[in-house]
Amino acid sequence: MGQGGEPRRAQAHDGELGAAVARAQEGDETAFAVAYRLVQPGLLGYLRGLVGEDAEDVASDAWLEIARDLRRFRGDGAGFRGWTATIARHRALDHLRRQKVRPRSAALEQDMLDLPGPYSTHDQALESLSTEYALELVRGLPRDQAEAVLLRVVVGLDGPAAARVLGKRPGAVRTAAYRGLKRLAHQLGVESVTDDGSRTLGEST
Repeated sequence: MGQGGEPRRAQAHDGELGAAVARAQEGDETAFAVAYRLVQPGLLGYLRGLVGEDAEDVASDAWLEIARDLRRFRGDGAGFRGWTATIARHRALDHLRRQKVRPRSAALEQDMLDLPGPYSTHDQALESLSTEYALELVRGLPRDQAEAVLLRVVVGLDGPAAARVLGKRPGAVRTAAYRGLKRLAHQLGVESVTDDGSRTLGEST
């Protein structure tokens, strides 16, 4: 990820994505391929955080449903990312139920959330989230925190959109994401995460 992080990158393509989806709904296969290219990386990262190595298979199932129901979708590019994330989440939960697997609980104690220092290293803590190692760390978070972080950072949804995917209040999702990011900041060796989301350089291990 660059300095702006995945959310800004995803949102920068929302206009292009919305136009592609509109054309795809009219039967333009090339436009559907464009929509797939814009959405798939974030969607796959989200699924890797939920189901690990089975993400590709779950994503394939999700895209079959997305293609089938595409004409029913109403909304813009940002809305399409939220809609596809909702479908992918349902397929992931189905997969987990079939496999009788649940994301692992973190072993960190609550007091490890209270990291010292006045500096925000929000974006720095997220720079590595595209790596398999970082996604493995995310999978170790409590599930509500893991999903909130993945939706906000990897898929690039804003708070209200992430809340709609999870069926929760935006404040609850914001809190879960904040707590998850603080855990990740500790594990990734950065100094602190603050609510404002600004970026300050810190030490990384």
